This record gives sequence, C-alpha cells and structure tokens, in this order.
Amino acid sequence: MSAALGWVGLLVHNVADLPGQTIVSPESLIPLALTVVLVAAWFTRLRSVAAWALLGWGVLNLLGAIFTVLPLPILPFDPAQTPAHYAFHVLYGITQVPLVVTTAIWLRRRI
Repeated sequence: MSAALGWVGLLVHNVADLPGQTIVSPESLIPLALTVVLVAAWFTRLRSVAAWALLGWGVLNLLGAIFTVLPLPILPFDPAQTPAHYAFHVLYGITQVPLVVTTAIWLRRRI
C-alpha cells in the first residue's frame, strides 16, 4: 500500500506540475512498472531483497523530491520554481515517507 501511495505522489507531481506529462508518459509508466515488479517480488521468497529495493526506491524518490527544487546549476528550471511547484514537491516527498518508514521498520525487525 505504501509503495502505491509513493507512485501516486510521483504521478500527481508529474501530471499536475510538469508540462506535457500524462499518466502514460515514460516518467510515470517506468516508475509504475518498477514499483509493480518490486511489490510482486515482496510476495515471493525474495521478500528481503524486495524490501531493500523498495527502501532504496523510496529514499531515491524522497531525495529527488527534495533536491530537484534546489537552485542547482545542473538542473533545468522548467517548470518555473513557484510556490505551487514547491507544494507539489512537498506532496511528492510526503507520499514517499510511508514507504521509507514501513520498509525500514520491517527490515529492522528482520535483523
């Protein structure tokens, strides 16, 4: 469930805030495909591997939500860095937290 929430946060950010993006754009479909593969792996004997991968995926997305709004010269500023754009990044980041926390807790209990 938390993996789905993380993908929905990414989808909302992409479709609502980035020019020309739709639900079927590669920027949305590729993360969906990866999320589906990792969640499916959770239900196999590869659960520990899937948990580590899901944790990494959540952390990567959380860091992406944070660092891609910083005024770094290597990043394009399209769309414009407006309060609405920052709000979408906050939403995107918040939706990654449940995935990071739940997988970290699950992994910690396994050690």
